[in-house]
Amino acid sequence: MDTERPKSGMSGSLSVARAGAVLVLFVVAVAVLVDVGTRPSVSSTPTPTPTTVPIPTGTSTSTTAAGAAAAASSTSTTAAASHKSAKSGGTTTTNAHHKGAATTTTTAPPSTISVVVANATSVNGLAAHYTSVIGAGGWKMLTPVDAATAEPTSAVYYSSGQQQAAASIATSIGVKPTEVVPLTTSAPVTGVTGTDVVVVIGQDLATTSAS
Repeated sequence: MDTERPKSGMSGSLSVARAGAVLVLFVVAVAVLVDVGTRPSVSSTPTPTPTTVPIPTGTSTSTTAAGAAAAASSTSTTAAASHKSAKSGGTTTTNAHHKGAATTTTTAPPSTISVVVANATSVNGLAAHYTSVIGAGGWKMLTPVDAATAEPTSAVYYSSGQQQAAASIATSIGVKPTEVVPLTTSAPVTGVTGTDVVVVIGQDLATTSAS
């Protein structure tokens, strides 16, 4: 009996040691878990950081202003082109938008424009008189003639491209603008083929000259 007591004491010491070791392991395990739980989570995919590029002040305004200027320039160019006369070989062509036709007039000097005056009244010397009056403007005057018929109203007839010259001559002698018309076979004058402007002196100008 005496030899068995020490064995009991040794067994008790081992149990206490084991309990202490278990306690230490438990404390260590708890500390590890706490440490792992308090660590920040790391994402496997990095989040890109947005990059801000500073925009110079006034860039947007300048671009808008430049665009507006370009549009205005285009509009101005288009408008100028629509109203611009086409010039070729000393001839100016103006589009008649409302009439759907074009009127062509020459800008040649008066000395190159041939003009003949025809007397369409019973008053002698009228054709010669108005030939002198019109010739003072520098026009190329031809020999005056008599008209085929008597006319109550004076008129100025023009060949193709000579409307401007005819209008100028009509103004200088007092012929109404409505009596400036194209030269056709209806004109009361014969033998004037190739003449640029034909002036027919009617009774209205005969009365004016007499007065």
